[in-house]
Amino acid sequence: MLIKSGALLTLSMLASLALVACGTEESARPSGESSPTMTEPGAADPVDAVEADAPHPRLAVSYDGGVFVLDAETGDVLLDEERDGFLRLNPAGDGRHVLVAGAGGLTALDTGAWTADHGDHGHSWTADPHLTSFTIEAEEPGHVVAHHGRTAVFDDGTGEITAFDPADLATLADGEPALETFRTEEAHHGVAVQDGHGNLVTTVGDHESRSGIRVVTAAGAELASSDECPGVHGEAFAGEVALFGCEDGVLLLDGTKITKVDSPDAYGRIGNQAGHETSPFVLGDYKVDADAELERPTRVSVIDTSKASLRLVDLPASYTFRSLGRTPDGDGLVLGTDGSLRVIDMARATVSATIPVTAGWEEPTDWQQARPLVQVVGDLAYVTEPATKEIHVVDLAKRAVVDTFAVPHTPVELSGVTG
Repeated sequence: MLIKSGALLTLSMLASLALVACGTEESARPSGESSPTMTEPGAADPVDAVEADAPHPRLAVSYDGGVFVLDAETGDVLLDEERDGFLRLNPAGDGRHVLVAGAGGLTALDTGAWTADHGDHGHSWTADPHLTSFTIEAEEPGHVVAHHGRTAVFDDGTGEITAFDPADLATLADGEPALETFRTEEAHHGVAVQDGHGNLVTTVGDHESRSGIRVVTAAGAELASSDECPGVHGEAFAGEVALFGCEDGVLLLDGTKITKVDSPDAYGRIGNQAGHETSPFVLGDYKVDADAELERPTRVSVIDTSKASLRLVDLPASYTFRSLGRTPDGDGLVLGTDGSLRVIDMARATVSATIPVTAGWEEPTDWQQARPLVQVVGDLAYVTEPATKEIHVVDLAKRAVVDTFAVPHTPVELSGVTG
């Protein structure tokens, strides 16, 4: 159950929440969500906003000591903001803002690029990026997930969930978004997802263990539940089908129907996933050593949500929790420690292409330490190379590196907007 404003909250109230992006070493980024368009600039928008001839993508990059914003086309640094502590970056859900998670909570970073939709055409705008004053307090900021027009932040330290409409970030000068706050009965490293009807999916667990998921309506009625997902972690969407990783497979949620898909191994952990809004397939990691302090896996999982099946793909190199992505067409992407970005044909569960990008590297033992990562923005993939303080631009159609940006700090995390 959830607790709201000191009172007992029914399971239905859980349904007003949304899923979260991970705050541990196996953080999974939300995938497959389209970037909503923004309103025209008005009194609440930056005074320096100017209309652009086309969308201008931008990249937010965290480093040890701050966050900076790049013009994703030129590599020019548009903002460099110092912030103490380890920072995490999470899409806010509006295609414009990024939530910067650090000690004490999450602050909205306005990347300063957005497009207003006019049906048969759009108007694009740019402004100077800046950190806003909007902050969601959290003892241990965890998953941030945007789904069906709602964004939720999960506080692993307290079990509190804060949900809001990300479209309200466009008018911060007129007032902060209306927040709904809830608290789970047991704090845990959790996930919650709100659908367009107010139904809520939330993980079940405590500080010691996690066991499954529960689905409730906005009126409080439990629609479905499952305790067949030990160590439940991470989420992704294949269209409208939600997937949650387990230590022995995955749970699929289609409406109120929950289906367990078993791993081929007794311990076959899937904790990080990359989904796609039009593909039935989800790309996941795959680990088999329950006792490993740091396992360097060399297989990924391909889950077909339409058939409730799971296949494994062997790779010639290991990868990390920041290595997974999807192309606009739905292919999978895996960045290996040999420096190559591999394209996965999801329908065939095979490697279809290999793109050399960085020098070879080794995964650090501390999950907070920088390591190469891949982030897809539009038709391009951006791959960081911390050892050289560079970000490589990969044209996914040409399957080649087409540019490289030298950046002022060692990149740790990256989040992009199409503008």
